[in-house]
Amino acid sequence: MTPQSFLLSAELADHVRASCDPPDDVVADLVAETAAMTADDDGRPIHQVAPEQAGFLQLLTRLVGARWAVEIGTSTGLSALAIARGLPADGGLLCLGRDGHRTAVARRYWARAGVDERIELRLGEAAELLAALPLQPTFDLASVDADATGYAGHVEALHPRLHPGGLVLLDHTLRAGRVLDPQDDDDRAIAALNAALATDERWETVLLPIADGLTLLRKR
Repeated sequence: MTPQSFLLSAELADHVRASCDPPDDVVADLVAETAAMTADDDGRPIHQVAPEQAGFLQLLTRLVGARWAVEIGTSTGLSALAIARGLPADGGLLCLGRDGHRTAVARRYWARAGVDERIELRLGEAAELLAALPLQPTFDLASVDADATGYAGHVEALHPRLHPGGLVLLDHTLRAGRVLDPQDDDDRAIAALNAALATDERWETVLLPIADGLTLLRKR
Protein backbone atom coordinates (compact mmCIF):
# COMPACT_ATOMS: atom_id res chain seq x y z
CA MET A 1 0.00 0.00 0.00
CA THR A 2 1.38 3.40 -1.00
CA PRO A 3 1.72 5.76 1.99
CA GLN A 4 -0.58 8.76 2.01
CA SER A 5 -1.38 11.72 4.24
CA PHE A 6 -4.08 11.29 6.87
CA LEU A 7 -5.33 14.69 5.70
CA LEU A 8 -6.30 13.36 2.26
CA SER A 9 -9.00 11.02 1.06
CA ALA A 10 -7.88 8.11 -1.09
CA GLU A 11 -9.19 9.93 -4.16
CA LEU A 12 -7.31 13.14 -3.37
CA ALA A 13 -4.14 11.19 -2.60
CA ASP A 14 -4.40 9.52 -6.01
CA HIS A 15 -4.89 12.95 -7.62
CA VAL A 16 -1.85 14.37 -5.83
CA ARG A 17 0.34 11.52 -7.03
CA ALA A 18 -1.03 11.79 -10.57
CA SER A 19 -0.19 15.49 -10.59
CA CYS A 20 3.49 14.99 -9.68
CA ASP A 21 6.42 13.63 -11.62
CA PRO A 22 5.93 9.85 -11.50
CA PRO A 23 8.42 7.86 -9.41
CA ASP A 24 11.05 6.07 -11.43
CA ASP A 25 11.59 2.31 -11.18
CA VAL A 26 14.06 2.66 -8.29
CA VAL A 27 11.62 4.59 -6.12
CA ALA A 28 8.64 2.44 -7.13
CA ASP A 29 10.50 -0.77 -6.28
CA LEU A 30 11.76 0.62 -2.97
CA VAL A 31 8.25 1.71 -1.98
CA ALA A 32 6.90 -1.74 -2.87
CA GLU A 33 9.63 -3.63 -1.01
CA THR A 34 9.26 -1.48 2.10
CA ALA A 35 5.47 -1.88 2.03
CA ALA A 36 5.93 -5.65 2.06
CA MET A 37 8.16 -5.53 5.15
CA THR A 38 6.96 -5.47 8.75
CA ALA A 39 8.57 -4.05 11.88
CA ASP A 40 10.36 -6.65 14.00
CA ASP A 41 8.68 -5.67 17.25
CA ASP A 42 4.95 -5.39 16.51
CA GLY A 43 4.28 -6.66 13.01
CA ARG A 44 3.03 -3.30 11.74
CA PRO A 45 4.15 -1.99 8.32
CA ILE A 46 7.41 -0.04 8.38
CA HIS A 47 6.92 3.69 8.01
CA GLN A 48 8.16 5.32 4.84
CA VAL A 49 7.61 8.72 3.30
CA ALA A 50 5.08 8.95 0.49
CA PRO A 51 6.55 9.20 -3.04
CA GLU A 52 5.29 12.78 -3.42
CA GLN A 53 7.01 13.74 -0.15
CA ALA A 54 10.22 12.20 -1.45
CA GLY A 55 9.86 14.31 -4.57
CA PHE A 56 9.39 17.39 -2.41
CA LEU A 57 12.55 16.58 -0.41
CA GLN A 58 14.56 16.20 -3.60
CA LEU A 59 13.27 19.47 -5.04
CA LEU A 60 13.74 21.35 -1.76
CA THR A 61 17.33 20.10 -1.46
CA ARG A 62 18.04 21.55 -4.89
CA LEU A 63 16.19 24.79 -4.20
CA VAL A 64 18.19 25.61 -1.07
CA GLY A 65 21.45 24.71 -2.82
CA ALA A 66 22.43 22.23 -0.12
CA ARG A 67 25.82 20.60 -0.48
CA TRP A 68 26.18 18.79 2.86
CA ALA A 69 23.19 17.18 4.57
CA VAL A 70 22.44 14.91 7.50
CA GLU A 71 19.49 12.59 8.05
CA ILE A 72 18.49 11.41 11.52
CA GLY A 73 16.39 8.28 11.44
CA THR A 74 17.35 6.38 8.28
CA SER A 75 15.18 3.32 7.61
CA THR A 76 14.87 1.72 4.17
CA GLY A 77 16.29 4.84 2.59
CA LEU A 78 13.68 6.57 0.43
CA SER A 79 14.04 10.03 1.98
CA ALA A 80 17.83 9.69 1.96
CA LEU A 81 17.69 8.70 -1.71
CA ALA A 82 15.64 11.79 -2.47
CA ILE A 83 17.99 14.12 -0.61
CA ALA A 84 21.07 12.55 -2.18
CA ARG A 85 19.59 13.00 -5.63
CA GLY A 86 19.05 16.68 -4.86
CA LEU A 87 22.69 17.23 -3.87
CA PRO A 88 25.41 18.26 -6.34
CA ALA A 89 27.86 15.60 -7.48
CA ASP A 90 30.46 16.83 -4.98
CA GLY A 91 27.98 16.96 -2.08
CA GLY A 92 27.42 14.43 0.67
CA LEU A 93 24.74 13.05 2.98
CA LEU A 94 25.43 11.59 6.42
CA CYS A 95 22.72 9.12 7.46
CA LEU A 96 22.25 8.14 11.10
CA GLY A 97 20.24 4.95 11.62
CA ARG A 98 20.06 2.08 14.07
CA ASP A 99 18.51 -0.85 12.20
CA GLY A 100 21.04 -2.73 10.12
CA HIS A 101 18.39 -4.88 8.43
CA ARG A 102 16.41 -1.92 7.12
CA THR A 103 19.46 0.10 6.11
CA ALA A 104 20.78 -2.90 4.17
CA VAL A 105 17.73 -2.46 1.95
CA ALA A 106 18.54 1.24 1.69
CA ARG A 107 22.10 0.54 0.62
CA ARG A 108 20.92 -1.64 -2.28
CA TYR A 109 18.67 1.07 -3.65
CA TRP A 110 21.21 3.84 -3.14
CA ALA A 111 23.67 1.81 -5.20
CA ARG A 112 21.04 1.09 -7.84
CA ALA A 113 20.30 4.83 -8.11
CA GLY A 114 24.00 5.64 -8.38
CA VAL A 115 24.09 7.89 -5.30
CA ASP A 116 25.75 5.50 -2.83
CA GLU A 117 29.09 7.31 -3.09
CA ARG A 118 27.43 10.49 -1.81
CA ILE A 119 26.03 8.77 1.30
CA GLU A 120 27.78 7.77 4.52
CA LEU A 121 25.77 5.59 6.90
CA ARG A 122 26.48 5.35 10.62
CA LEU A 123 24.55 3.03 12.91
CA GLY A 124 23.86 3.69 16.58
CA GLU A 125 21.84 5.95 18.85
CA ALA A 126 21.16 9.23 17.10
CA ALA A 127 21.87 11.43 20.12
CA GLU A 128 25.28 9.84 20.62
CA LEU A 129 26.17 9.97 16.92
CA LEU A 130 25.17 13.64 16.74
CA ALA A 131 27.13 14.52 19.86
CA ALA A 132 30.23 12.99 18.30
CA LEU A 133 30.11 15.33 15.30
CA PRO A 134 32.29 18.48 15.33
CA LEU A 135 30.63 21.36 17.14
CA GLN A 136 30.87 23.74 14.19
CA PRO A 137 28.73 24.71 11.18
CA THR A 138 28.91 21.80 8.76
CA PHE A 139 25.52 21.10 7.23
CA ASP A 140 23.19 23.01 4.91
CA LEU A 141 20.23 20.68 5.40
CA ALA A 142 19.07 18.26 8.10
CA SER A 143 16.13 15.85 8.05
CA VAL A 144 14.72 14.32 11.23
CA ASP A 145 12.40 11.30 11.24
CA ALA A 146 13.19 9.36 14.39
CA ASP A 147 11.81 8.80 17.91
CA ALA A 148 9.47 11.69 18.65
CA THR A 149 10.69 12.13 22.21
CA GLY A 150 14.17 12.83 20.87
CA TYR A 151 13.21 15.58 18.43
CA ALA A 152 13.82 18.49 20.82
CA GLY A 153 17.30 17.21 21.64
CA HIS A 154 18.10 16.68 17.97
CA VAL A 155 17.06 20.25 17.13
CA GLU A 156 19.35 21.58 19.88
CA ALA A 157 22.25 19.43 18.69
CA LEU A 158 21.77 20.43 15.07
CA HIS A 159 21.65 24.21 15.62
CA PRO A 160 25.40 24.79 16.12
CA ARG A 161 26.18 22.28 13.35
CA LEU A 162 24.17 24.12 10.69
CA HIS A 163 25.44 26.95 8.53
CA PRO A 164 23.49 30.21 8.92
CA GLY A 165 20.46 29.87 6.69
CA GLY A 166 20.60 26.09 7.05
CA LEU A 167 17.33 24.17 6.99
CA VAL A 168 15.98 21.49 9.33
CA LEU A 169 13.03 19.31 8.29
CA LEU A 170 11.03 17.63 11.06
CA ASP A 171 8.65 14.90 9.92
CA HIS A 172 5.45 13.73 11.68
CA THR A 173 4.80 16.98 13.50
CA LEU A 174 1.01 16.59 13.36
CA ARG A 175 0.99 13.03 14.73
CA ALA A 176 -2.10 12.15 12.65
CA GLY A 177 -3.89 15.04 14.36
CA ARG A 178 -3.13 13.87 17.90
CA VAL A 179 -1.15 17.03 18.67
CA LEU A 180 -4.59 18.47 19.54
CA ASP A 181 -5.31 15.65 21.99
CA PRO A 182 -2.04 13.88 22.87
CA GLN A 183 -2.43 10.20 23.66
CA ASP A 184 1.11 9.17 24.60
CA ASP A 185 4.60 10.50 25.31
CA ASP A 186 5.40 10.85 21.59
CA ASP A 187 2.31 12.96 20.97
CA ARG A 188 3.02 15.13 24.00
CA ALA A 189 6.65 15.61 23.00
CA ILE A 190 5.74 16.83 19.52
CA ALA A 191 2.92 19.08 20.76
CA ALA A 192 5.31 20.71 23.23
CA LEU A 193 8.03 21.07 20.59
CA ASN A 194 5.63 22.69 18.11
CA ALA A 195 4.68 25.28 20.71
CA ALA A 196 8.30 25.93 21.70
CA LEU A 197 9.57 26.33 18.13
CA ALA A 198 6.87 28.87 17.28
CA THR A 199 8.48 31.32 19.73
CA ASP A 200 12.14 30.30 19.35
CA GLU A 201 13.87 33.32 17.81
CA ARG A 202 16.82 31.25 16.61
CA TRP A 203 14.65 29.77 13.86
CA GLU A 204 12.25 30.85 11.14
CA THR A 205 9.53 28.24 11.58
CA VAL A 206 6.65 26.97 9.47
CA LEU A 207 4.62 23.79 9.94
CA LEU A 208 3.25 22.57 6.62
CA PRO A 209 0.27 20.20 6.32
CA ILE A 210 2.25 17.81 4.14
CA ALA A 211 1.93 14.06 4.81
CA ASP A 212 1.81 13.77 8.64
CA GLY A 213 3.03 17.33 9.15
CA LEU A 214 6.41 18.66 8.04
CA THR A 215 8.05 21.47 10.01
CA LEU A 216 10.70 23.59 8.29
CA LEU A 217 13.21 25.44 10.48
CA ARG A 218 15.61 27.94 8.93
CA LYS A 219 18.54 28.95 11.11
CA ARG A 220 18.64 32.73 11.44
